[in-house]
Amino acid sequence: MAAIKHKAQRVGVFIDTQNLYHSAKNLYKARVNFANVLKESVAGRILIRAVAYVVTTESGEEKAFFDALTKIGIETKTKDLQIFYGGAKKADWDVGMAVDAVKMAPKLDAVILATGDGDFVPLVEYLKNSHGTQVEVISFGKSSSARLIESANDFIDMSEEPKKFLMPHGKNFLDMAAEAIGTAPKHETFDDDDSAPMVVGSDTDER
Repeated sequence: MAAIKHKAQRVGVFIDTQNLYHSAKNLYKARVNFANVLKESVAGRILIRAVAYVVTTESGEEKAFFDALTKIGIETKTKDLQIFYGGAKKADWDVGMAVDAVKMAPKLDAVILATGDGDFVPLVEYLKNSHGTQVEVISFGKSSSARLIESANDFIDMSEEPKKFLMPHGKNFLDMAAEAIGTAPKHETFDDDDSAPMVVGSDTDER
């Protein structure tokens, strides 16, 4: 699997935030460094658009997280967390992310999917075969679908260098975003993992 990457390529990055969140939490008990995910994905090429698909909660505490993403050049698309009878919680962005990738494909040379979810295999095949678009995937290989990896033109395994894509202990994403743009953050810190914004953890029933 080899993909040609050159500086003149127009790329779009579509981030399955909740998938990366759960992978990092389950594999490493850590949070994702989205600034480095974006940097590695773009690889010096022309970034047309980067979108993170996230979930809002009633508490609204994830606003600071959204602001941090925006500061490093990642647009956020939000969906309300659905609470079902009995207390089960769910939010699914798969369809919305796929639709956006298809709509943007004619304007892009490469579509980059930041996810390990095998449900995106049909999307990868469609983009390659119908649009001739180069499709790249970046995710934690240890928790990624083998079919997704095989179907992509290129795969970046974040599990090979986890420290690059995870936030150091004692820092949260707001700190990392501030460092990326060279400004000091103004925020409340989330030292306890359980107090982290729920925005990135609601793609399946509450765990």
